[in-house]
Amino acid sequence: MISLPTRPLSTTSAILSLVIFTSSLLLTACSEPKSSNSEGIDTQSMGSLLSNKSEGFTPVLSGRSITFPADHQAHEGFRQEWWYLTANLKTEQGKQLGLQWTQFRIALSPPKSGSKSNDENRGWATDQLYMAHSAITTETSHLASERWSRAHPQLAGVDTYPFTVKLDNWRWQSQGADLFPASLTVSDDNFAYQLTLSSHSPYQLQGEKGFSIKSADASVASYYYSQPFIEVEGWVTPKKDSEAEGVTKRQKVSGKAWLDREWSSQFLNRSQQGWDWFSLRLDDGSALMLFQLRGEQNFYSARRMYSDGSGHNIKSGMIQMTALDWHQIGDNRYPVSWKITIPSEQIEITTYSLNPNANMPLSVSYWEGPIHFTGSHGGEGYMELTGY
Repeated sequence: MISLPTRPLSTTSAILSLVIFTSSLLLTACSEPKSSNSEGIDTQSMGSLLSNKSEGFTPVLSGRSITFPADHQAHEGFRQEWWYLTANLKTEQGKQLGLQWTQFRIALSPPKSGSKSNDENRGWATDQLYMAHSAITTETSHLASERWSRAHPQLAGVDTYPFTVKLDNWRWQSQGADLFPASLTVSDDNFAYQLTLSSHSPYQLQGEKGFSIKSADASVASYYYSQPFIEVEGWVTPKKDSEAEGVTKRQKVSGKAWLDREWSSQFLNRSQQGWDWFSLRLDDGSALMLFQLRGEQNFYSARRMYSDGSGHNIKSGMIQMTALDWHQIGDNRYPVSWKITIPSEQIEITTYSLNPNANMPLSVSYWEGPIHFTGSHGGEGYMELTGY
């Protein structure tokens, strides 16, 4: 168990560097070479972070039932998990805007017999870290920020009632034990926002009743559920000088959001490089979750979902994905436009990024941003690209 300094880890670059260095030693057995972001902090890819060995952590097994509201909570026996919201919003003037918030939990070591959960009694010593990412994306700007903290009731963690996911002054807080209705509040040097989130649709269990396979040989899997049908209202305030985009003061926003919950002790196997993930809201009212895991043999998974809670999985062999346009950002080259064909669903669409420069230059680097699509169906959603 690691005893960390007694102040929030997000407050100084020195402490952040220490946390990243420590987690890299403990989490990365054989990773890609590191690079540095604009602040000189060591970075690594999402793929290298999530492809490490899982010995000693709780395994992901088929047949486990996902239950609510219990599984909204943290699962500290697993190595990592996240609460992940993306939103496609518009201002009162009709300006498009994308918003992302993700809180990660990372266990630095496997659980020990008789160890306590995250509570007041264990004080400042903890083997649980939390990392939160947030971003606001328009056609002409992409603002991203990050927070780190130890798990501690006063700093970061997950509370049962009212259900709360928090890190410093970034907070998801529900009115009861369930995820919704809730508020999401983030305030940072670059931007701030406060959203009201509501949903009346059942949760969608991805894969086989929440058991989501992540490799062709089924050696890697996660527990995974989603809420694709969320109504959003609130306000956003970019704080940086963004004269070109015209959003320089507090703006009312509204639109649709998507929440993913996922936990595992290993998300990728050693041969996999990363993934291309899509959350798509189609103009017929359905939603499509789709991802491709890249490796020696690419693996595909998708589910089409409806607001009444119904849905069906799509066979991997029916999914065709082709990158159409690549965009260079620093040393990384990202596929920012795709053709997606699923004959069994009569889907043939082309996706386009609202802003191709939506990379996340944080301690874990990846591309994340809002998209729209045309073809057999129109609509909008979000795309995440890792391992490039």
